[in-house]
Amino acid sequence: MKMKLHVALLAVLCLALAAVPAWAQTLYDNGPINGTTDAWDIVNGYIVSDTFNLSSAATVNGFSVGVWNEGTDPMTSLQWSLTSGENGGTVYGSGVAQTGGGSGGTLASQFLSNNQFGYDIDKITVSGLNVNFGSGTYWLNLQNAQSKLDDYFFWDENSGKGCGGSGCPSQASENAVGTIPSESFTIYGSGSGATPEPSSFFLLASGVLGVAGMLRRRLF
Repeated sequence: MKMKLHVALLAVLCLALAAVPAWAQTLYDNGPINGTTDAWDIVNGYIVSDTFNLSSAATVNGFSVGVWNEGTDPMTSLQWSLTSGENGGTVYGSGVAQTGGGSGGTLASQFLSNNQFGYDIDKITVSGLNVNFGSGTYWLNLQNAQSKLDDYFFWDENSGKGCGGSGCPSQASENAVGTIPSESFTIYGSGSGATPEPSSFFLLASGVLGVAGMLRRRLF
C-alpha cells in the first residue's frame, strides 16, 4: 500500500512540474526594484542597456523591469531588443511590447508605490517572447517607453544589489553617458539553467501535499 502511495505521489509531482509555465522560470535576476536611489531615462531617444548571463542554452519568453513614472498614466508600450553587444552586434530579438499584445510581446504595468521624489514606482512585465540563446552574456536594451499621456519613464537603478547567480551584477550603459550602475530586471524563460519562481514552488508544493492528503484518506 505504501509503495502505491509513493508511485502516485511521484506521478503527481511529474505532472505538476510539467504544468509550471515555461515563462515563469527565472533565467537571470539582477535584484529587486529599489525605487529610491536613481533611474535612467528610456524616452526621447535615450537607450539603457544591461547585460544578463545564461549558463546554458535557453529560450527567453519575457522579462520584467522596475521603472519610475513621472505621472500616473501607466506605460502602454516599450521598445526592446536582445543583442550580443551593448545596443548592437547580433540582434537575437527585438520589438515593441504593447498592452493588449502584438508581435513584440504583451506589456503589463503594476503600480508598486510612490517614492520620496514623487514618482510612481511600477513593475513592467513583458511576456509572449520566444528568443533562443546559447550559453553566454547578452544585452537587454530598452527605449521609447510610452503612455497615453506621454509620461516620462526611467529604468530603476539598483546597482545589482540583491542579485545572484553567474554574471551578476549586470554591466550597464546609457547611450548618451556611457557606463552607469546596473538596473533592476529579471529575465524569464526555459532551459536547463532556469529555476521556478517562489510562487511556482509554493503552488507546486501545495498541490502535491493536497493530493497526498486525498490519497492517504483513500488508501488508509
